[in-house]
Amino acid sequence: MKKTAFVTCVTLGLSCIEEIYNIGGKLDLLITLEDDIDTQKSGRLYLDSIAAEKNIPLLKIKNINDREVKEKIKEYEIDWLFIIGWSQIAKNELLRTPYSGCIGMHPTLLPEGRGRASIPWAILKGLNQTGVTLFKLDEGVDTGEIIDQVSTEITKDTTATDLYSRINELHVDLINRNWKDIITDKIILTTQDESLATIWSGRTPKDGEITNDMTMDEAERLVRATTYPYPGAFYNLGKKTIRVWEAVQNKQYGDIKLSDGFLELKKYEEEVI
Repeated sequence: MKKTAFVTCVTLGLSCIEEIYNIGGKLDLLITLEDDIDTQKSGRLYLDSIAAEKNIPLLKIKNINDREVKEKIKEYEIDWLFIIGWSQIAKNELLRTPYSGCIGMHPTLLPEGRGRASIPWAILKGLNQTGVTLFKLDEGVDTGEIIDQVSTEITKDTTATDLYSRINELHVDLINRNWKDIITDKIILTTQDESLATIWSGRTPKDGEITNDMTMDEAERLVRATTYPYPGAFYNLGKKTIRVWEAVQNKQYGDIKLSDGFLELKKYEEEVI
């Protein structure tokens, strides 16, 4: 039986860990960030409770490529290292340390949407579907061979909150479907089609600004794409910032004037600059 370790610091990763144990699997090592690092990261959590409950050794680190990580992987004779819900890029030396390799998940249907901010971008780009890809990590960014994929629909009403929850469920589905094949070395790897590859750039809270030259569709989509668990869209009004969590389009009236109508705010907060 293969020995496995899991690297994560967010909700998506914890859901996968819990599913491994739900289906009768086990992990030999957990790795996460030190408590004071990335405390504002969307979905940030701590693994102390699950480590104690399941009696799994827990290593807290600053960076996935630190020497102590490679040393622990060797010490525990890890075959497969799962790196899921982790923003640091694993370098080649780390990828080659586990005997069988490293496995990741990416919340798009690779090779579409390599990169960052996958959930907001899927909504902002007006896609009608997205998904999650389970794949073997290589030196590129989301370029490794595919193990499995699952998809989900995006509608005109889908919010980041909705999609984050669904993406979490798809992570669990992929673990459930593939765990046995992974630990028995029966996975089939499929090379990504580079002709279909797209790269999505990172986003910052500043990218959530609503401006008056936007269309109603652009502004409303921005609100849906950046609502919880993300920082939210915002509109600067003099010495106040309006943080918008929910809004609808309105051609006749509303709270924010846009190029072709208004944005009517349903849930928002006022912040003094």
